[in-house]
Formats: sequence, structure tokens, C-alpha cells
Amino acid sequence: MKIAVLVSGGVDSSVALRLLLEEGHDVTAFYLKIWLEDELSFLGECPWEDDLSYVRAVCDQAHIPLEVVPFQKEYWERVVAYTIDEVKNGRTPNPDMLCNARIKFGAFYEYLIYNRPARNTSVSEMGVGGFDKIATGHYAQVAEKNGKFFLKKTPDSIKDQTYFLSQLSQKQLSRALFPIGKYEKKEVRKLAEKFSLMNAKRKDSQGICFLGKIPFNQFLKYHLGEQKGDLVNFETGEKVGEHSGFWYFTVGQRQGIGLSGGPFYVVKKDPQTNTIFIASDRQKVLQSRDRFVIENANWFLEMPADGMKLSVKLRHGPKEYGCTLLKRDEYSFEVLLDEKDSGIAEGQFAVFYDGEMCLGGGAIKE
Repeated sequence: MKIAVLVSGGVDSSVALRLLLEEGHDVTAFYLKIWLEDELSFLGECPWEDDLSYVRAVCDQAHIPLEVVPFQKEYWERVVAYTIDEVKNGRTPNPDMLCNARIKFGAFYEYLIYNRPARNTSVSEMGVGGFDKIATGHYAQVAEKNGKFFLKKTPDSIKDQTYFLSQLSQKQLSRALFPIGKYEKKEVRKLAEKFSLMNAKRKDSQGICFLGKIPFNQFLKYHLGEQKGDLVNFETGEKVGEHSGFWYFTVGQRQGIGLSGGPFYVVKKDPQTNTIFIASDRQKVLQSRDRFVIENANWFLEMPADGMKLSVKLRHGPKEYGCTLLKRDEYSFEVLLDEKDSGIAEGQFAVFYDGEMCLGGGAIKE
């Protein structure tokens, strides 16, 4: 097959590329430049230069072509502006999830169609832009059932990234390829050494994709600034301190509150009054929730039946809750958890599973 591989400079996408070459595919590498240069210049970081140097080394070693695609404008319009707007309204967005659906398998798909048209073939015959598949270094697997595509978990429960891919459409899934999806991280590291990759021992990135090592709060400060507000004890209503803006906090947060004598947790925030409500560990348990509502979820297969029992992830990682879905109307479900969670926040994504199958998910509305 002819495959477009998105490479980041990390070990995962590099191994994915080499695995495809080993299988005999015709591979072209693409690096999506999404760094926001104004912000990074202001904050004193240019992480994309290191990433791109690793990408070039991997491609040179494998003797494959590399194309750098400038996507700063698309990323700002489709991911960053939305993220800032959500935070300003007190919600907890997930930029990396949006990046997959709107950029890697969205804007890039459009780029291939309009900038690399297939020769003497239709898009349906050759996938997109002359490529049969778009491959990335995600830990996930694509499967098919009754003509519809869905995601399956990987063997590595810690690294599994089906959560971040849950908003892909059927068209996007049909053209997605995840070569390392059947491996655990330790196996990917071994493969990197086998291929003598210069980034075989490079540490995994931990930050939001367009910020690299820059803390998200610094990015928010650049765009939203600071505004003093009250820290209030949720149980007593007493003011116990001040903060620099409600947008720096999310429900369930423990770090960065700035009070001694804790631990304290954020249990509620009021964007209208710029007030953050905190609680001690005991009070935090009392404020935990076991239900929420999702609307307009993205389901890979059919919409779940009313009363269906599944499991759900409320954030990336291995933790899942048993749950029951109660249909409210044509577009929304109330989700009842088998146990309470103290970090449920409006705007974050709930992603549903049936065993190893990822069924899709949507943003929490209330």
C-alpha cells in the first residue's frame, strides 16, 4: 500500500514508520508543524526544532521522503481557539482529542486531497491524495464489524490511546492505520533499538501536543492573563485565600491551589464570580458524583440501547468505571456510574467501552 505516515520525532511514530517499511509498503513521511510561534517565542521555547531534527534523522536513515506541512493557522482555528473559549466558559476541554479528529485526520486529510491529488484514480480507489492509508504512532487498533469501523484497545493499558481517538468519524477510521497498536511500550522501545533509531531512548512527551514542555497554565496566562478571585471553603462558605483566575483550575485538581494545611481539592468553580470552591479530602468524597449527561456523542457502531451497561473512561489512563446509559432523548444520555468520581468536569470527554471495544463517546454537558 501507499501510506502517508505522520511523524513527530518521538519513538512511537518512528517505529510505526519503520514497521511499515519492513512490511514493504510505499511510505512518505509528513511532519505537521502546529507550534504557535508567537506564544512559544514569548514563553522562550522552540521545541519543534528538536522534534524536526529527530524526524529528519529517522527519514534520512530510512531513505524516505519527508514533507513538512505548516498547519499553525488550521490548528489555531480548529483546536486552540476552541480550547481557549471552553476554558473561558469554565469548561475542561481536551485539545489533544480535538487535534486527532480535526487536524491529523481532518485538516491533513483535506491537505492531501487538494495538494497531492491522485493521478488517474478517484479518491475512493486510492484512499486520499493518492495514499491508501494515513498512519500514526498511536497505541490503538482499528477493527471492522458489519461494515462499520471501531477501535480496539492495545495490550498496554497504560499507553492505550483509544480515549484520544474516540471522536474520529467512520471515514477517518476507514483510512487510519496504527502499526504499533498490537505492541506494548517496552516492545516498541526494543523495536526502536533493533532499527537503530537515534530517538530509541528519547523520553515520551507529556504535555499538550502544541505546547511541548510548556505548562498549560503559562499558555493560558499568555492568552487570558490573571484576575484575582476568592478561594472559598465549600463546606463553610469562608474565604480562605485568593487565586489568579478560575481558568487555571479544574474540578478534582489538587496541585497548585497554593494553601498550606491540605490536601485541598477543587470541587466547584463559578466563572461568573471568578470563585474557586475547595474542600478537604473528607469533603471531597462528599462532593463526588456518580452521574452526568452527554450530548451528541460520536458512536462508532450503533447508538447504545437504553439501560445498556458498559464501562467508561473519564480521562486518559487505565481507570474505567462500570456504568449504565439511560437515554434521555434522541441525542443525549444520562450516565450512571457504579462508583463516584471526584473529578467530573463539564467539557471533558467520557469514552465508552464494551470489553476491548471502544464504542465512542462525547463531551460531558452537565
